[in-house]
Amino acid sequence: MALPGLRGRFCTGGLRGIVAALRNSCSSLASGRRRVNGVDLYYERTGGGEHAVLLLPGALGSTKTDFLPQMKSLNKELFTVVGWDPRGYGQSRPPNRDFPPDFFERDAKDAVDLMKALGFARFSLLGWSDGGITALVAAARNPERIRKLVVWGANASVSQEDLKLYDAVRDVSSWSARMRRPMEEVYGAQAFAETWEAWVDGIAQFALRPGGSICMDLVPLISCPTLILHGEKDPMVPGAHPQFLLKHIKGSRLHLMPEGKHNIHLRYAEEFNKLVEDFLEE
Repeated sequence: MALPGLRGRFCTGGLRGIVAALRNSCSSLASGRRRVNGVDLYYERTGGGEHAVLLLPGALGSTKTDFLPQMKSLNKELFTVVGWDPRGYGQSRPPNRDFPPDFFERDAKDAVDLMKALGFARFSLLGWSDGGITALVAAARNPERIRKLVVWGANASVSQEDLKLYDAVRDVSSWSARMRRPMEEVYGAQAFAETWEAWVDGIAQFALRPGGSICMDLVPLISCPTLILHGEKDPMVPGAHPQFLLKHIKGSRLHLMPEGKHNIHLRYAEEFNKLVEDFLEE
């Protein structure tokens, strides 16, 4: 399940200036915290459309680090867009993040229960990387609540090939300062390094399961319309992963972006947002 939110940050290139500009343009966002399943979850909300959409960030990610182009530019008349920081990430601390064997199931329950607490009976999910896996679990577990599902950079299993990719980036001291900086600004240098290493260990535990399954058994239970997006040059998610989802999610469709890497929603934000809006409005 390739390097979720952070693996995407290996491909951001010169996006820091864009992200800074977008952060300034998002000043009208409403934000707050809700007590959900024993923790205070931070969320941001924008737009007033009938169709509610939840954005699910990647590993160690948050709304601010992962979804500024979507919070800014998704159609606010058609959609009510909610971003959240999963427990232990971003501004949903304390508690510190941990990675028990059921952490994707836990995140999925938190995500759905947060939307219920905010008053949304039905909603769509947009999940990137770890957030994509969480979205797959949530859609399978809550078919009556999920209208539509969009995932990219998501894995239903962890292969030996994936493990090698994770181990190669375990030590954040080997990263460039530019790569480390956004997360160190959120967590501090030591906490970021420790949490990232804990994530590598947490995701590696799935490789010990039959077939390396994270949620392979749940994917066929997804019944909502599903769009799978994939950058064909994604260095962290081999093409077999989106193909598995396409094969096992009934009626799903796959859209490939030939020049895309892992962070297609950031690097190609305008095209990505248009694809998502069109799909959600069908």
